[in-house]
Amino acid sequence: MADRPNIILIMTDQQRYDSIAALGFPHVSTPNLDRMVEDGVAFTECHITAPSCVPSRASLFTGYYPHTTGVLANGQAWQHTWVERLRESGYRCVNVGKMHTIPYESDSGFHERYVVENKDRYMEGRWFFDEWDKALAAHGLVKQQREQYRERPDYRTRLGAFDWELPEALHSDAFVGNMAKWWVNTYPPTEPLFLQVGFPGPHPPFDPPARYSAPYLRANDLPLPKPTREELDGLHPALQEKRRHDVEVDHDSVAWSLDPSPDQMHRVWAHYLGNVTLIDDKIGELLGALRERGYLEDAVVIFTSDHGECLGEHGLIQKWSMYDVVTRVPTIIWSTAGRFPGGRRVEGQCQLFDLGPTILELAGLTPPADFEARSLLPALEGRDWTPRTHVFCEQAGDVALGGVEFITGVRSDGWKLVHFKGSAEGQLFDLASDPAEVRNLWSDPAHLEKRRELLDAIREWLIDSAYRTRDLHAACR
Repeated sequence: MADRPNIILIMTDQQRYDSIAALGFPHVSTPNLDRMVEDGVAFTECHITAPSCVPSRASLFTGYYPHTTGVLANGQAWQHTWVERLRESGYRCVNVGKMHTIPYESDSGFHERYVVENKDRYMEGRWFFDEWDKALAAHGLVKQQREQYRERPDYRTRLGAFDWELPEALHSDAFVGNMAKWWVNTYPPTEPLFLQVGFPGPHPPFDPPARYSAPYLRANDLPLPKPTREELDGLHPALQEKRRHDVEVDHDSVAWSLDPSPDQMHRVWAHYLGNVTLIDDKIGELLGALRERGYLEDAVVIFTSDHGECLGEHGLIQKWSMYDVVTRVPTIIWSTAGRFPGGRRVEGQCQLFDLGPTILELAGLTPPADFEARSLLPALEGRDWTPRTHVFCEQAGDVALGGVEFITGVRSDGWKLVHFKGSAEGQLFDLASDPAEVRNLWSDPAHLEKRRELLDAIREWLIDSAYRTRDLHAACR
């Protein structure tokens, strides 16, 4: 076993925890991820720090909370990462796929980047073409996107679910998986390696090739969401505004409905799960290539996602809320050289950005003392590890969350509170008796003390954060 393992970080975009068979969702086919769960360590209560792509990724790749990075919503600039430390220490650092840095093409610590951005963003940044755009152009094609989907007569009833009609190899997730495999197969073997592979899916549009969604369209046992009128009427005003907004504005080719039919929801879920299965296939192919080239003789492979997806639960689509279906993400760490015992599940709370110091320590590096992220290596190695008593999540309002300036969530082992800036209303859920987060207890007199306790936890967290990171920008003063 080498001192410094190869580290492969595989990330998807917008993948729910309950979209992997081995993690308790038998309705989906994910054999490669299932094997990682069975042979590795699954952190079953890993929660994000921000419920949208850019702030979540900026937090993960810096080791700081969004309010510390200042990246609180999509579209904000960020580019410096702890990957720079890996590069300086001798790792060959390669990114294939989505990182969502802004600007997109910043090196961010990588020796090589093969950037693939959002599936539905055509020429975002005006003149920026990513590797996927170029590949399609080389075939005389343009990717399926909003401008084209809008021309379909059934556009507004599809709710973002379409079939990929171009060559399968040119689907974004197939393309990223194939490009990562191409890099592994063609670059002279180099160790130690840090390879980050970012799949753009299952983020909408929900548009896998038809052969992937077909089995799920035939399934009659998918647990489709059925929010009650009582729940919908009781949503916080900011979330009710989001529901209306998502009907009027078709973000990512999703023209939402306030009352989708069972058939519509079945189609959305079938296409979403089909995209997950496509990604699983490509992960299996990538792991096979890494094995053939010798990289898996001593490697740590990490799989996770930047946030989840409501997919119709609570009457909502996409992210930008604090429900567990958004904040809880699959997080699997697998060692191929006996670095830590596998076949385990760690149930204590942790946060997605805790992977940063974990990777640095695996590489033999000491994380910065002011990191707000905490290494998971003790839990991996079976040593004493203290789970987080509270996990936190924060998001500034943006084009898809226009009814509030800022939301903050805190989750303890048994409770969740969501604070909406400027609003006397909030959300409070007893997760033990109401794991689906349907009964809002914010205004229940019997639970005012619990509400105060969790608001106090937010206050203490922010104070501790300000103190811990007080010297972070000292070099810029």
